Amino acid sequence: MEVQGRIKMIDETKTYGNNGFRKREVVITTEEQYPQHILVEFIQDKCDLLNSYQVGQQVKVSINLRGREWVNPQGETKYFNSIQGWRIENLDSAGEEAGMPPVPPMEAFEPADDLNEEDHDDLPF
Repeated sequence: MEVQGRIKMIDETKTYGNNGFRKREVVITTEEQYPQHILVEFIQDKCDLLNSYQVGQQVKVSINLRGREWVNPQGETKYFNSIQGWRIENLDSAGEEAGMPPVPPMEAFEPADDLNEEDHDDLPF
């Protein structure tokens, strides 16, 4: 599943317990008639995926829905849901990959005329 919208908030990475469990939360605001503020959590090594993102960026987040059951001390069963992100893509700069400059159109390049059949490499493929 995917959630698409603008980043409203990015929380810092938090560590829990003795095992070093890491979690980082981000809120995505959808852009539809009735915008929704969706809290998505990234856990463990996925926390670092958010390092290069900022509030206000348009993104697409790939998510998994998680649910669990918990029985409280009084014996009542409760259910909890969470939304876990596992990939995030920047939609603001669809053509700008990692700060690379734009590639000129093909017409801007001249064809190579000086190729010599004798100039070849020793690669087996």
